[in-house]
Amino acid sequence: MPVRAFILTSLLQISFFSGIMDKYQEQPHLLDRHLEWMMTLLLDIVRDNGSPPQLVHLAFKFLYIITKFSSHCFLMKFTWETRYMLLLWLSMICLIPFDLARFDGNISEEEHTRVPTMDRILAVAKCYLVVSDKARDAAAVLVSKFIVRPDVKQKRMADFLDWTLSMISKSSFQSMEGTVVMNGMLQALAQLFKHAKREDCLPYAATVLECLDNCKLSESNQMVLRKLGMKLVQRLGLTFVKPKVAKWRYQRGCRSLAANLQAQGSVVQSQMTTVAANEADDEEEYDIPGEIENVVGVVLTKTCLCSKISFQETDNAWHGGCLALAELGRRGLLLPSRISDVVPVILRALTYDEKRGACSVGSNVRDAACYVCWAFARAYDPTELIPFINQIASALIIAAVFDRDVNCRRAASVSYHILGTFPHGIDILTAADYFAVGNRVNCYLTISVYIAGFPQYTQPMIDHLVNMKINHWDSVIRELSTKALHNLTPRASEYMANVVLPRLLPLSVGTDLHTRHGAILACAEITHALCKLAEENNSFLSIITEISILLNFFSIEFLFVLITGWQWLINDSLRSLTFASSTARQHIKLVTMYVSELQNTEEMVRCGFSRALGALPRFLLKGRLQQVLEGLKQVTLISPGNVSFAEARRDALIAIAKVCQTAGVKGEGSQEEYVCKDNVAQIYAMLLNGVTDYTTDSRGDVGGWVREAAMRSLMEVTLLLVQNEAELIDANICKQIMCCVAQQSAEKIDKFRAHAGSVFLALLHFDHPPIPHIPHREELERIFPRSEKETLNWNAASEAFPRITQLLALPAYQYSVLLGLSVSVGGLTETTVRRQSGFPAGWDNAFTDKFHPFPVKLFTLCKEEIKRSKDIRKLRSSIGVFCGLIQFQGDMREKVFFQLFLLLCHPFPVIRKTTASQVYEMLITYSDVLDPAIMDSVLTILSDTNWEAELPVVREKRNCLCDLMNVPKPQLVSKVRKSNRPHSM
Repeated sequence: MPVRAFILTSLLQISFFSGIMDKYQEQPHLLDRHLEWMMTLLLDIVRDNGSPPQLVHLAFKFLYIITKFSSHCFLMKFTWETRYMLLLWLSMICLIPFDLARFDGNISEEEHTRVPTMDRILAVAKCYLVVSDKARDAAAVLVSKFIVRPDVKQKRMADFLDWTLSMISKSSFQSMEGTVVMNGMLQALAQLFKHAKREDCLPYAATVLECLDNCKLSESNQMVLRKLGMKLVQRLGLTFVKPKVAKWRYQRGCRSLAANLQAQGSVVQSQMTTVAANEADDEEEYDIPGEIENVVGVVLTKTCLCSKISFQETDNAWHGGCLALAELGRRGLLLPSRISDVVPVILRALTYDEKRGACSVGSNVRDAACYVCWAFARAYDPTELIPFINQIASALIIAAVFDRDVNCRRAASVSYHILGTFPHGIDILTAADYFAVGNRVNCYLTISVYIAGFPQYTQPMIDHLVNMKINHWDSVIRELSTKALHNLTPRASEYMANVVLPRLLPLSVGTDLHTRHGAILACAEITHALCKLAEENNSFLSIITEISILLNFFSIEFLFVLITGWQWLINDSLRSLTFASSTARQHIKLVTMYVSELQNTEEMVRCGFSRALGALPRFLLKGRLQQVLEGLKQVTLISPGNVSFAEARRDALIAIAKVCQTAGVKGEGSQEEYVCKDNVAQIYAMLLNGVTDYTTDSRGDVGGWVREAAMRSLMEVTLLLVQNEAELIDANICKQIMCCVAQQSAEKIDKFRAHAGSVFLALLHFDHPPIPHIPHREELERIFPRSEKETLNWNAASEAFPRITQLLALPAYQYSVLLGLSVSVGGLTETTVRRQSGFPAGWDNAFTDKFHPFPVKLFTLCKEEIKRSKDIRKLRSSIGVFCGLIQFQGDMREKVFFQLFLLLCHPFPVIRKTTASQVYEMLITYSDVLDPAIMDSVLTILSDTNWEAELPVVREKRNCLCDLMNVPKPQLVSKVRKSNRPHSM
């Protein structure tokens, strides 16, 4: 093979193999059982002396890609992978326990021609320590494994260190060559001081530190050199310091269960004596080398975690700082005297939450803070944490109960469990264990109340909700927090009335919308809870007195606002006396203004005024019902300018039902005042149109909000009519309602499917009186028994779809249910798709009637969809649909064959090939489609023809098929060029 062709082929193979392997980066253990045979194949190529050099280098490239799943992950180009792998292999060979002199034999006879193995390996390592590619890193690994060998360190360690220090002294980080050399030397020294024994490195440590100080790496602009210098300084410091286990480290206790049980026995006493003796040994003084001062000074100038972690830093800095503190604590590198500096940082990190756009960041910080608490509990003796235990325990309990993210709640619960024994700790752990905190609503409304029963946690929990949660960016959290405050009020009623409410009232008139919303809800919930307490204790007077005193605290500000507002109202009324001649005119003006705002260009304005119209009393709607319904109807319609206004359409549909309930029902009444026979069809048309809203945007299926509101409004209006004027519900409307809701019951999203299912069963089983004209009522009640109305779990696809698919046997529901199932089958949820395979036996027979409109309609839609389409995926999907329609007999089968033969000559070769393949499979599956006499000939043409050939060749084969199967041949349509010249008169 030519060299150029080999290189191109190699690049393609490497790219393909790398793409496959990259998919296993996060779970490399899945490849463990395949690595052996892959390595065997590649090593056979390397070991084969007959393999060309290019092939050997290619094998090493593949070997390098495989090493990305080990601890050495590097990436370079050309043939450095070969050198890299060979150096790594050499570092492993160096681990053999035999003296290297055994491999040299008798060198004295050939001392001028042979070099000892030890010197040859060292020369190779030195050679690659000064290169600029990644082989330098492998050489550093080789040096760290080779120099520490017992036979090598005695003869070559001092010489090698002299060589590295001289290379560092001669080099300068100002030049590129010097940077490369210093990088290799620093890597080698850092690896060597990491793997070598302390007693072997100690004699040279002072010299290395002095050389490193003279280099002044802190002044270099190369971050890699500064990092390597700091790494080497730290390892030199550990070399100077004598190893010692701190007495304040966590003690695991006795390993023997019997020894633990015999608390006063001789075994424990002897162990305690041993521990005391060890502690006495730990107190032995020894001289600390002077170099330690230099090392500590360098480290302290570069790192100071607690002082650098502040709210001015980004969430990434907080996350990294917390992880660093956790690792330092877990390894016992933080002295107990520094815990007082660390605890405030942990407490702030446990509540870290920063709004970023439409969401927030900080869950990773809070999770890391829980890890810090866990690490400290495992690293320090419990007595060292006693001064801070109450603060940490309260913060962890708050995080375990009130954190927004389930992973943070669970991490806090586990950390609380590890920290040790607290008052009522067992009871709290039982109520707030790993699994119990998985449900956020349960945490806020149930577990929090139980924990608040212990006085040391009550006030911190309330303060956290007031300070951090009622102003949260997520409205769900705000609402849950206010409900939690309502439930916690009985635990601390005086604190709520005397401290919390005075703090909330100024916030309820603040400028921040989230804070105002949360504060108003909190005031309402707390006041409601206080009133219920007063009612239970028959102390209305005392609670009213307390609230009055509270309001008087703000009386000056509120009185000023109140007087200003009334003064404006009086002045405006005096100016408008001439226009206020009648109350009716004012009512008309109010309703007209509300309706006009429904066409505002701001979505939230439409939402607000839609809800306001839904809340109007009956006397305002009287005589203007049709005007209100027309205004709301315009909001529910989708136009190019308001496609994304899904929330406005949702609120308008909710308002329609509310307006109908307020206006009331009167069959022969006026459509301006009542829901009657003249406007009931219009109302149902608006609501049924909402059920067809499948709008999507960056937020997802926002049309689902509209469909959910439409179904609820349909149910409310229908129940209103059936209880007052059931004759207004005709059979056609009832069928449309039930079919639309049945379609939504096959929804792929669990939430919407559950809502539709509950509406469907509510309409089916309503008895006061029953809803008339429900199609196939008896069959539906057999599929959905009344006894299972409350127990059927519509959220579970395994329960819902086996019931829904039974509706396919009912003619009135076939089309709607099949449409809903088709949408769900195209979803991304595997469970939903899989569960829909459980169709009842014989359901497909419902469509086999050749006069059924379904296949004709489906064929027409698919044909129109692919007309002039160049979308490969759409065309391929249509082929499968056409092949499935071949089951229907009569004219449909001939139309399907004609359409498939058109696709056999499609301009795209891939479509021609796909069509031939699927038609071949279709004819084998449905053998009754063709006459057995021509089956073999047709299959031979389909399988032997090169459908990717030129169109004239393909067209000839296609026409042969048409002749064999008596299908009309598609005719070429010539394009007629229209003349633009004017006709002569």
